[in-house]
Amino acid sequence: MFTLSIVTQEKIILEQGVSSVIAPGSEGYLGILTNHAPLITALVPGKLTIKDSEGKESVFAISGGFLEVSNNTATILADSVEPAVEIKISRAEAAWKRAMARLQHKDAGVDVERAAKAKLRAENRLRIFRENQ
Repeated sequence: MFTLSIVTQEKIILEQGVSSVIAPGSEGYLGILTNHAPLITALVPGKLTIKDSEGKESVFAISGGFLEVSNNTATILADSVEPAVEIKISRAEAAWKRAMARLQHKDAGVDVERAAKAKLRAENRLRIFRENQ
């Protein structure tokens, strides 16, 4: 068992003892268990899976951020994170449609990089929602 904290700019999302974390690192998914070697890595949009001390899994959509592991403490500094059970499909679909519309009108002064990131975040939320129905 180790301590996991998930923090965004707005608030602390979670702070509890867990038995494992699977996170979308910049080089692929990585698993964290008790006594993991120290680590700092960037996170990308993907599925964050947490297993508590009783073996219950919780799934989150994470949009990116950083993960630090040291001395049986893991800290995730997330751009945004949302429990799969709280994803509103209509909101995620609307975000995807807005991003697609912006990308289709690149010549109208659209920030293409920002629109592409918004599209990836929306697609991630939609995928995780569908996987966890």
